[in-house]
Order: sequence, then C-alpha cells, then structure tokens
Amino acid sequence: MFAPSDTDMPHTANATSLDSSPRRTLRLLSYNIQIGIHTRRYRQYFTHSWKHVLHHPQRFDNLDRIATLMSNYDIVGVQEADAGSARSGFVNITQYLANEAGFPYWDDQTNRRIGRFASHSLGVLSRYRPTGITEHRLPGRIPGRGAMAVRFGEGEESLVILIVHLALSQRGRVNQLDYLGDLINEYRHVVLMGDMNCCSDSQEIERLIDRTLMTEPLHGMNTFPSWRPKRNIDHILVTPTVQVENAKVLDYPVSDHLPVSMEIVLPKTVKLVDDGA
Repeated sequence: MFAPSDTDMPHTANATSLDSSPRRTLRLLSYNIQIGIHTRRYRQYFTHSWKHVLHHPQRFDNLDRIATLMSNYDIVGVQEADAGSARSGFVNITQYLANEAGFPYWDDQTNRRIGRFASHSLGVLSRYRPTGITEHRLPGRIPGRGAMAVRFGEGEESLVILIVHLALSQRGRVNQLDYLGDLINEYRHVVLMGDMNCCSDSQEIERLIDRTLMTEPLHGMNTFPSWRPKRNIDHILVTPTVQVENAKVLDYPVSDHLPVSMEIVLPKTVKLVDDGA
C-alpha cells in the first residue's frame, strides 16, 4: 500500500555515543525551528521574509540557542530545517544542530527543493542508533510534505518515531493523517510528533485518534505564535503501549513556534541498540 524509500543508515555527528548501561526512559523533543529565524511579532513575517531565501549570520546565533535546548534530550524531531542551500550558507542545518548539541546520530529528509535557494527538510537527532529510517511522501495536491519513520529496535517490538510537518489545508491534512493512520496501525509502539497545522480538537486529529487509539497528553496546550501562543498546532501523540511520564510546552521563543517535550517510559519489550541487551 505504501511506497516509501529506505534511506542509508543515519549519519554520525562529531559526538560520543552513549555507553551500554540500560535506560528505560526517553526524553523527546519536537521543534519547528523556522530555519533559525527569530520571529517575535507578526509584522516580522513581512520585514524578515528575505531571510527565508537569503543567508544571514544571525541565523547561526539562533541555531546555537536551539542546539543548547536540544542537548537536554535523547531524540529530537526537527521541522523546517534546510538540507544545505543558499539561505543556510550551504550548511545542512540538521547536521549543524547535531554537532552543536552533541548528538552522535542524525538524518534528514528533503521534501521540497527550490533551486539552489532552499531545501525544505525534516530532521532527526538521536543519542541511540536507529535500526532503520524510512522516508514517506505524504499525499497532497501540492507536493512537498513528508514523514520520517525512525525505527529503534527490531521486529514487532521496535519503537517507531514518526516526524511530520502537515499541509496548511484541512483536506490535505485529512488525507495525510489517513495515510499516517494506516502506517501507525502496522506497529505496536509509535510516537507521532511534529507541526500538524491543526488543533487537538480538529476533525482530522480526532479522526486519527479514533483510527489508531493514540493519545495526546499535550491536548490543548498552545504553541503558536511563540510570542503569544493562541493555537496548539504542534503535537506529540503516542500509542497505548507507550507510557508518558510528563509532557509540556516549553517557553523557549526562538522560532515562531514553541517546542514541545515529552518523557516516555519504554515498554519492557523494546530493546534499543545501546541497551546492551
């Protein structure tokens, strides 16, 4: 039913991997970083619009602040990164964040290229080696939306983390979440995270929950805009087998979105590569 393309194994960043001592919890973060643009009011969408296509040095000051936050987590899902184009100074932003935050593993997925000017991408940073990463092209009238399926462990007891950035239109989101719902139902232990461009009580989120039995501990917690949050469009959802210790929206207004974090307890049957089990 699906036609994903398997990527190579995740890249290795300039950092040291975790030791083999077992851990049963994971600290997760999802962050739409707006390619490192610091937005503090609506009018800056106009006055700073050039930063979406041209390089500017302040971008890396903001990315350093973002990396400082990310360094506190085990696995990070990144939205609105850039795979290395003119606007990022031809620097792969996901790789840059991995190096600055001390993550040994990273990978990214480019969903839309605009010549040499922009390479819109998703990214993952991890302190554990994924056993597989699969790219999915999400359905939509306008191409350019995707999902990264990052797998930890083997077989039916693997943990799958899906990182997404969904369409602006409701019809597009319904189709995309239907696709993701079919994918989620193929696995037992799933975390879905990202900028979904819709609120917790939206028709499309409720439809997904009905189909997959996922839960959202961050229900109703606003993330956008970061300077005066009025909408909860950034989410982390989990399947029933994944126990949540805590979940919160972080007051860290560097992007136009606030980041969301969650600490989960791994099911006993999930074996991470670095568990030594």
